[in-house]
Amino acid sequence: MPTWGERVLAAADGAPVTTPRDPAREAAREELLKSEYHRHDPSLLQRVSGWLWDRLNDLLGQLGGSGTSGTTGLILFLVLALLVGAALWWRLGRPRRAATTSTALFGTAGPRTADEHREVARRHAAAGDFAAAVREQMRALVRGLEERVLLDPRPGRTADEAAAEAGRRLPEHATALREAARLFDDIAFGDRAADRSAYQRLADLDQALRRTRPADLTPAGAA
Repeated sequence: MPTWGERVLAAADGAPVTTPRDPAREAAREELLKSEYHRHDPSLLQRVSGWLWDRLNDLLGQLGGSGTSGTTGLILFLVLALLVGAALWWRLGRPRRAATTSTALFGTAGPRTADEHREVARRHAAAGDFAAAVREQMRALVRGLEERVLLDPRPGRTADEAAAEAGRRLPEHATALREAARLFDDIAFGDRAADRSAYQRLADLDQALRRTRPADLTPAGAA
């Protein structure tokens, strides 16, 4: 009688022939790997979430135990808080850029002229602080449009709003203005790293806008 795991085959002369155990085991393993056997398996997200909640339950049980000291309880509480934060981050993800682009372009700082913003931007760029240089250069660009009466001065205006309004007055630069506002938002409020090319891109656009002379000088926000 063949041993367990071996398959008995009928030979041409009627004598039994057995296959080795390893090929039979491999055939069974390959059969079980087929997708129809796993269609109801939990997803990776479900498995990770389940693992996190199991750890939370373990920690909650330890916190409620009578033998937990004050120091141990504090450590367990901190670990619990970290796990909760990790679970929320996993499920919700990081805050999106759209939630921050409503921040006013000029913030709460006192008024400066366009040239003052440009000078501050140059100093930041020379010091290698390109994120600050980008912020100041975008402010210089918008302030310059206000000084030339291409935009009406309005507190609380965002970079996106300024770009949209200026693009209607300077249609040949509308695309560049939208891209500049997006670049400013990504660096000032998002997670994009700033470099010299980002600052130079805004500085070049500022220079191009200063050379533009539209025929209609009615302020963009005027009725």
